[in-house]
Amino acid sequence: MNMHTTTGVQAPVPPKSLKDTGLSIVMMRDILLKTVFRKNLEHVSDMAEAICLSLPLTQQLVEIAREQKLIEAQGTLHAGSGSEMAFQLSDAGKSRALDALSQSEYYGALPVPLEMYKEQVKKQSVRNIQITRDKLLSNMGHLILPEHLLNDLGPAVSSGRSILLYGPPGNGKSAISNGIRDALGDMIYIPQCIEYAGQVVTLFDPIVHTPIEDVAELTTSLRRTDNRYDKRYLMCERPTVMTGGELMLNMLDLNYNATSRTYQASLQLKSTGGVFIVDDLGRQEEPPQALINRWIVPMEAEYDILALQSGEKFEVPFDTLVIFSTNFHPNEMFDGAALRRIFFKIKIDGPTQEEFLKVFAMVAKKKKMPLNEAALIHLLKVRYPTIDNVYANYHANFLIDQMIAVCEYEGIPNQMTPELIDRAWANMYVKDEEIKH
Repeated sequence: MNMHTTTGVQAPVPPKSLKDTGLSIVMMRDILLKTVFRKNLEHVSDMAEAICLSLPLTQQLVEIAREQKLIEAQGTLHAGSGSEMAFQLSDAGKSRALDALSQSEYYGALPVPLEMYKEQVKKQSVRNIQITRDKLLSNMGHLILPEHLLNDLGPAVSSGRSILLYGPPGNGKSAISNGIRDALGDMIYIPQCIEYAGQVVTLFDPIVHTPIEDVAELTTSLRRTDNRYDKRYLMCERPTVMTGGELMLNMLDLNYNATSRTYQASLQLKSTGGVFIVDDLGRQEEPPQALINRWIVPMEAEYDILALQSGEKFEVPFDTLVIFSTNFHPNEMFDGAALRRIFFKIKIDGPTQEEFLKVFAMVAKKKKMPLNEAALIHLLKVRYPTIDNVYANYHANFLIDQMIAVCEYEGIPNQMTPELIDRAWANMYVKDEEIKH
């Protein structure tokens, strides 16, 4: 395994020739024409920025289009052109742009061929990350976690294999998932779109991918790569896709827009190099077994199979740390074969009384709620016995927020009393009773 540091991901090499892009001249030319047409561009520098290609290579594309009578120079330099010659589409160029747009509305950044992207995925694989205990602790310092839990989480995250977090609700499974995501920490390169069989699949999603806007703020080794990597890629934080009860199986396939005749990447393809969190597993419309079955091949083979509108199927990398989180017991949802495919199964229990008091004190301090011994004794000796002394991590936030709301309403300083504990507790559980209609 080739380990890398937070700045050690190998950057995609910029193409030195049009052939190095891996794309056909016709595809690049048509995307150039569509981009010039849609964005009304005149200067080669603007075209180069729009299609994410170097200025010399964009100039070569423009010259090819000129030889084919699709682009023409506007003649002499004019007042607003600076030192650059202005160009425009010829009538034949406009006709070709419209014809290309009728086949696909995609324009802008040139795509990265799928085979090239696969090579980049290997260089920045989520399985190459070395997660240390300190790194996990630094990203979960806001959580009170049992010692054994960190011992279980560390190897699970470092392996890059699938993880199932299960246990009673309200004990931080989602927060732990987010902490794992944050612990990954480094930067990778995400293509704006990829190409397969002449079809363009948009991969970059601003909801999932966070570009690094100011590369100069990063370390020296990253600064040395500035303007030296393939600009069809964006340097981004490792992606996170988080889904919950809304997850449907069709979200894991390519999304084809029949109007624009363009493809959007599937959710798991967008999460490549990062984390895919399935929260509240068991509350989706799809049965949990069906969702797991969809991932069995990708999780084991490290590739996924997607299909174009034509029905043609092709392989894409599956380089994702999948984290399932559920309040149900795994045996209630999956058969033995499915459970074997989930590499790590970690139970997240509620806190002990001692751990709960630590959480309660930490939350009270954060929310500026003074602790009161009589109120705490009342909570532990009177209220918790009514639920068999079962503690949950969410209780502290809930109870303290309830008491703060009462204090604010009544115009009194934040305070904790047995009476306020009772009022807060009444909103945490609904009395089991019959309602007559």
